[in-house]
Amino acid sequence: MLTDFFTGLATGLALIVAIGSQNAYVLRQGILREHVLPIVAFCALSDALLIAAGIGGAGVLVRGNEPLMQLTRWGGALFLASYGALAARRAWQGSQMQLGQGSGVTLARALTACFGFTFLNPHVYLDTVVLLGSMANQRPYAGRWLFGAGAAWGSVLWFSALGFGARYLAPLFATVRTWRVLDGLIALTMWTLASTLLLN
Repeated sequence: MLTDFFTGLATGLALIVAIGSQNAYVLRQGILREHVLPIVAFCALSDALLIAAGIGGAGVLVRGNEPLMQLTRWGGALFLASYGALAARRAWQGSQMQLGQGSGVTLARALTACFGFTFLNPHVYLDTVVLLGSMANQRPYAGRWLFGAGAAWGSVLWFSALGFGARYLAPLFATVRTWRVLDGLIALTMWTLASTLLLN
């Protein structure tokens, strides 16, 4: 039984620990120390719900619903390209953030952006609902939910480490130049991911 849990944990971490729009956003908010707990909780809970949906059988619906995947693909590409443009503008202007004071973004706006990075990304459905759901459902009933719990716990560990661990990078972000580099990298990441969605 514990084997199922730790297999799910390792698999979930393997899928989530990658450079992506959601991770870049959580990292930036963590460096700013702005709404970190709600954002970490939102990301982890979203993954848990999607994994549970996959184990419950939603993976079959997602896999066979081409219009839904196309809508998500185009909507996600537009969202990522737009956020990339905002990051590029910040990099160009060279604005320096005051660590610990945040950027003045409200919690509602921060969570709205996080919602977009999570649910407008077709890959999140393929990774959590389809892939993790399929892997979990190869196990006996109890084992599949332990596998899902392990994968969900992996999300909790990763997003907590990313969001709350980012504060240790704060000394590096005391200059305008470092913020320009970070925002430039975020812009490139968003545009690359948007292009990938459109070209696939």
